[in-house]
Amino acid sequence: MTQFDYAALRATAPKSDPYDYLVVPSFVRPEALQAIVADFPTVRDAGPVAPEKLEIKGAMKALLDEMQGPEFRKAVEEKFDVDLSSRATLITVRGLCRARDGAVHTDAKSKIVTVLLYLNQAWDADGGRLRILRSERLDDYAEEVPPSGGALLIFKRSDRSFHGHESFEGVRRAIQLNWITDDEAAERRRRKRTVLSMLERLNPFAPKTRVKEDMM
Repeated sequence: MTQFDYAALRATAPKSDPYDYLVVPSFVRPEALQAIVADFPTVRDAGPVAPEKLEIKGAMKALLDEMQGPEFRKAVEEKFDVDLSSRATLITVRGLCRARDGAVHTDAKSKIVTVLLYLNQAWDADGGRLRILRSERLDDYAEEVPPSGGALLIFKRSDRSFHGHESFEGVRRAIQLNWITDDEAAERRRRKRTVLSMLERLNPFAPKTRVKEDMM
């Protein structure tokens, strides 16, 4: 049984101001969200983490499988008029947000489409709400997306797909899925994240490297 509300996705028209994107506030079905949160893996490192480095099980495994399945891909293709059938994918999990996260960025040029799925049951904080920006200014936004309730955000990457959020530190569960230009680009991203994560663990007091396109 699907964990996603595809009817809500089909009923949501993409917006083009300031770039091509759409938001579905409760894309994860409420009854599924509770089980997913219960099965969300323990994430000890801040920043994006590859699923293979975590204990993925139960409802969380089913979620990741469905996100990478053909039905979801086809729905994204139809909404954004893009063929993703031959494109590589890159998926990461995030459970913790650092105060320095959320810097304004557009995503790496190797990314074609970015999907963000938020898995917090509620969100009362002012920070941590992703903003769809018209420029590189964080206060110049078209829409603000609370990272809660199974909210789905999808956008086509471009040189003007600016987004970011106000500072927040603490638990902030999110899944990011990207369709990438090719397998080599996806592997380069995986290697870069592995190296940065290793360096931060070896020297936790060193200045942190900002990888802006990885912010969610």
